[in-house]
Formats: sequence, C-alpha cells, structure tokens
Amino acid sequence: MLATGELLEGIPSRRYLVPFDARELPLRWAGVLVLGSGVAGLSAALEAAQSDSVLIVTKADAPESNTNWAQGGIAVVLDPDVPDDSYERHAKDTHVAGVDLCDPDVVEFVVREATPRVRELIAGGACFDPDEERGGLARTKEGGHTAARILHAAGDATGREIQRTLLERTRAHPRIRFLEHAFVVDLVTHQGQCQGALVWDHGQGLQLVAARVTILAAGGAGRVFRETTNPHVATGDGIAMAYRAGCKLLDMEFMQFHPTTLYVAGAARTLLTEALRGEGAHLVDEQGVRFMVGRHDLAELAPRDIVSREIVKHLQSRKGVGVFLDLRHLDADHLRKRFPGINRICQTFGFDFTSERIPIRPSAHYTIGGVEIDENGATSVPRLFAIGEVSCSGLHGANRLASNSLLEGLVYGYRAGRQAAALATESLGDAARLPLEIAKLESKRRVEVDLEDMVASIRALSWRCMGVERDGEGLEEAERQLTRWGSYVLDALFAGPRGWELQNMLTVSALMAKTALWRTESRGAHHRLDYPERADETFNLHSAIQRPSEDPA
Repeated sequence: MLATGELLEGIPSRRYLVPFDARELPLRWAGVLVLGSGVAGLSAALEAAQSDSVLIVTKADAPESNTNWAQGGIAVVLDPDVPDDSYERHAKDTHVAGVDLCDPDVVEFVVREATPRVRELIAGGACFDPDEERGGLARTKEGGHTAARILHAAGDATGREIQRTLLERTRAHPRIRFLEHAFVVDLVTHQGQCQGALVWDHGQGLQLVAARVTILAAGGAGRVFRETTNPHVATGDGIAMAYRAGCKLLDMEFMQFHPTTLYVAGAARTLLTEALRGEGAHLVDEQGVRFMVGRHDLAELAPRDIVSREIVKHLQSRKGVGVFLDLRHLDADHLRKRFPGINRICQTFGFDFTSERIPIRPSAHYTIGGVEIDENGATSVPRLFAIGEVSCSGLHGANRLASNSLLEGLVYGYRAGRQAAALATESLGDAARLPLEIAKLESKRRVEVDLEDMVASIRALSWRCMGVERDGEGLEEAERQLTRWGSYVLDALFAGPRGWELQNMLTVSALMAKTALWRTESRGAHHRLDYPERADETFNLHSAIQRPSEDPA
C-alpha cells in the first residue's frame, strides 16, 4: 500500500453511545456476526457459513442496501483469453481513475479474483443479460473503461439481481440467521478485541450479540449530503462505530459524486446509470451543445470526478441553467428494452427519456474512504473485519472506477468470510467467555435536539462545503460548525435509533471535513478551488485519522 499520511488528530467522541452492562443485557450468540446485507456482507456470510453459524443483522429489510440500488453493472474480465480485454487493461483503467492512489497489489488481485467470483455468482443463479447477436453475455462500456467489460442484469438492475441471488442462497442456508430492522449501536470490544455488537430492535430493545468474529459490512455514508443517490440507510453508521472502536480510517476526504442524477422538483435524486452514456447518450446544455467534447478525450465517458466537475463548471458559467442527458438520437425501442427501470422512473415524473432531454445534476454516490483493512478485510482491531463500502481497501484510490464496487464486495466478501470462519473455528475454546464490557455514561447530559432539523442542517452544510468543489474557507466553516454542533449532540444520550443515527452522521461529516481540509491539493474526487493542482511530492499518500486513545469512555 502507498504510504499513509501523518495521523490526524481524531474527532473527540466517547467510546460508546449508550451506557450498558454486558452482564445484564439479553444475549444472542453467533460464531460469525455479519453487520449488513449488501453484496459484501452476504458473500461473507455464505463463505463463513461453510464451517460456522452466522447471524446477519440489518438496519432495515435485508434487501435495502446500496447494492440493491446499483443500476450499473459489475466490471470483470470474464474471459482473460479474449483479444479485446485483459487483466492488465482493467488494472490500468482502475489506476487511471484512482489518480495514482490505488494500491497496486490490491488492484492486481481484485481484477484477477473477479473472474472466479463472478463465475460462482452465475453458477449460483445470477442472470446477466445475454448478447443476442454474438452469444454469451452482453458486455458494455462505462466511464473510465477502455474496453467493454461491464456485465448487466435486466438492463439497469444489476445490483438488484446480485442481491436477489445472494439473498436466496443465504436465506436457504441452515447455518445463517437474519435479524432485520435492528440498529447496531456500537461494536463491543474487551481487552482490545471485538467480541460482538450492541444491538437495538423494537422487540427487545438493547441486547448484546456476542460473536467469535465480527464482519462489518454496513455500507457507506452518502446520506450525510443533501444531494445523494443513496438509500435512507446509508448514514455512515459502520464508519462511525468502527471509529469509536479504535479503527484507523483512511481517505475520508474522498466522496465520489455521480454526475448524472435526475433533477426535477419533488423527485428523489434518482441515479441515471452511467450505462446510458455507455450506450451513446450525450451531455448537453440548454442550447444542445455537447460541452464534454474537447474537455476530455473520452468526452461523456470520462471518469466520474471529471464529468461531475465539468457539469458544475458549466452550470456556473450559465448561471445554473440546466444540463441534460440527451438520448434522442438513439433507437427508442432499444432504449426502453435496455433500461426498463429508468424508463419507469422517468415516466413517473412525466418524461419520455427517448424523446426528451432529461435534466441532471451530480450527487454524492460512493464513500471511497473508510476503515483501513488488509488483503483479507481484517482491521487493526482483532476479530473485526470490514468489507465493502464501509472499508478502504486501496482498490479505488482517489476516485472509484465505475462498476468496481460490486466487484470489490464479491472479492473481499469471499476473502473475509473464509478468514473469519477459520478464526472462529480456532476460537472454539473461548465460546463460554462473555464480553464483560461496562460503559458508565450516566453523567452525560440529556439535551433536547430537533432531530430532523439537525440532520437537515448537517446534510445541507456537507453539500455546500464538501460537495463537488471545495475550498479552505468552506471547509473551515464546515469544521467549525460541526464542532459546535458536536459539543452538545455527540455528548448527548439518546434513547433510540434516530438520535444515534444523527450522532453517526455528525461524526462522519466532521471526519470528512478534517481530512479534506488537510489535503491541500486536488486529486480525483477531492477538488479544491484554492489548490487546483495535484501535489505529488506531498500528497501522493493516504490520509489517516483515528480516535484519540486517551479520550475517556
């Protein structure tokens, strides 16, 4: 891995959000505890369940995850012998998009392990779209890819198909159980090791889930921004609880913004997949000018960070007058068949995307930074793994290549599940040992907080000061305001998930602001107007931030 930057001073926070005595709580047992039900968590659960019991805890319904919302595809060199693509080419595209901040070893093994993992997924029942003309599976291009290597399912529902396949297998597995609609408050550690999690559900309230090994697969933090493609569950809970447990976080300044989300009054910021541009859609302004032509060799298929910035610049130069996706020059019947989900979404808001230009803007999409992990997903906290969007593996660098996220989830899910199962089996002799952690926080004050107003304020501030374009003045404002709010919100005791979720969002936003202020350059998804150039001699490395160890519980 590339060198890690000087460890930044962490955001002050207490170790646990609520007081508890582990000896007095209702208790559940699991050999391997998986927190999250996206592609990474489900893949890990299936692998771990080959030799131990697994409990999957989810915040909402099990299908509700960023995986399920993923319209784009999964990038893979499915046949390394074909002449038009190769592992080396996929790796090079990943490095170019990541702006020299990807870990070369990680990129190499992920693009190679992708092949058997995707083949296993297909063997397990995943149905990807066929190529009706040439046979085999259809492969398309997306932004940043120099070859057609993207597999899709049902046109624009690849994530949903992968989620369906993995959920059917996990629900049918005799060693895997689910606990849905349960909020994970904190990871529980004792004597420096993770021993499970503190969980709240409507039926029992607080309970302790003790586990030999815990796998954190809780997803990203897109909901800390006002404009986002992420579902409501993506509030950074996993990142915040890992931070409180002592994990080191890397690259928290890098949030990927997707350039094309539907932008109409009253509509959620619905993703309009990059595959639309892969099919030939143009980005145009109100006069029909393709403004990406001449600004990048790949035009509309440039990496996401570049397209997002160019859209913002073009909007500013036109005083906010619209930017559009234009597909009117493409075959309408083919488009409706290729993108049935997007067709339905557009019709809901009165658009025919085959005959009308669709208004778009960038939105927060993917959390690139997260918990530092090794090649198997292990964190610096013993018996704790982190995989998927909650983690920072080194694959994505400063800007994730399109359709590499589902891939990362599959590869690291397999690796972490296998490693966790082996570690749990080695720990059978410790099965009777209870985590005896006690958190006494009774002296902490209770305050009245308007939760909805506070959440809205955090999201608005993050979007305004840490959006597609940033500068020192805005980042200082964000840090100052978040610190002020944190002085009473992070110290408060809340009695339910909405308050705990607020504390997690505030923590993650503050971590993003601090690291973004530290990186005085522009690289990938982090673009500073006051430092518009790369500074390789200083910042060709990862930011790192960790909770102060001397901070009392």
